[in-house]
Amino acid sequence: MKKAIRILIWLLVGALFIGTFVYLFMKSRPKETVYETVIPQVMDISRSTVLTGKIEPRDEIEIKPQVSGIISEINVEAGDYVKEGDIVARIKIVPDEGQLSAAVARVENARISLADARTRHERNTLLLDKKVISREEFDTSQTALAQAESELKAAEDAYSIVKEGVSRSNASESNTLVRATITGLVLDVPVKVGSSVIQSNTFNDGTTIASVADMNNLIFKGKVDETEVGLLSVGQPMEISVGALPDLLLMATIETIAPKGTETNGANTFEIKGAITVPEGVELRAGYSANASVQLSRADRVLAVPERVVEWSGDSTFVYVMSDSTSSPARYDRQAITTGISDGINIEVKSGIEQSTRLRGTPLSEKR
Repeated sequence: MKKAIRILIWLLVGALFIGTFVYLFMKSRPKETVYETVIPQVMDISRSTVLTGKIEPRDEIEIKPQVSGIISEINVEAGDYVKEGDIVARIKIVPDEGQLSAAVARVENARISLADARTRHERNTLLLDKKVISREEFDTSQTALAQAESELKAAEDAYSIVKEGVSRSNASESNTLVRATITGLVLDVPVKVGSSVIQSNTFNDGTTIASVADMNNLIFKGKVDETEVGLLSVGQPMEISVGALPDLLLMATIETIAPKGTETNGANTFEIKGAITVPEGVELRAGYSANASVQLSRADRVLAVPERVVEWSGDSTFVYVMSDSTSSPARYDRQAITTGISDGINIEVKSGIEQSTRLRGTPLSEKR
């Protein structure tokens, strides 16, 4: 019994030793990698870049008051269509006390002067009838009366402007009436009735009553990286996709490329503007986020391979060409090639291989 147990133990030790030896031997053998086979294809390749930006009106005009005061009436709201000259709002003047006092004093002086001129003229009229004074003296008093009447009218007009901002002689052209300066769509009305507004001056841009733009004249405004700006040119076509309208594709043309870049997150970018062709019946809104695709280069009917099979070494490019398919594994030789444009997936091959050449692709499996 004991002898049988010893024999069993030695058999187990021997099996373990043999198994370990076989495992280490298999582990030390070189791995054989099986690769996919790639055949070059003739195709069209284009290189494009995508610019991020927004849809904006070409000219957005901010309407500002010509006088300071308080808004007493607003006649439009965002989304309304206005014509040039339409009244957008009315402003109530808050008069300056010093200017108001001066205007009142001017009116009083003008009335006194008018009363004096009228008395003189009436007296000279009687004297002229009695032939006591000359016609020339009479004409002088008559001119003085007319001037006094004109001065009173001007003084009252100035008083009205200071107090109410409205000229009595030309109320339709009052500075208190804020009018649209262009024909277009009202984009925003940032003020309310009762809001205080100030006119534009040397030290202040003034209060914006409303923003108006022609929504039939839109542009795409985006940015491009400095590495690609040199490949763009004025007149190049763009395809615009709008995030809010996924089924809509707009055509545009590059109009301007900024001559100076701006630093954004450590990278220099240049502003691009493109004129958009808006199809009939399509309504776009200012501020829509959009992407513009611009084709930088293109090659038609060229030999191309997937970029994943190309190896780069400095300024040179290589592929691995199958030289022996009968061996296991297949044998591949390193071959230099000349490449062209790439779309990020496939790359043009100008020379170095033929269409019938079989290339090494990515590993499929490994065998020992």
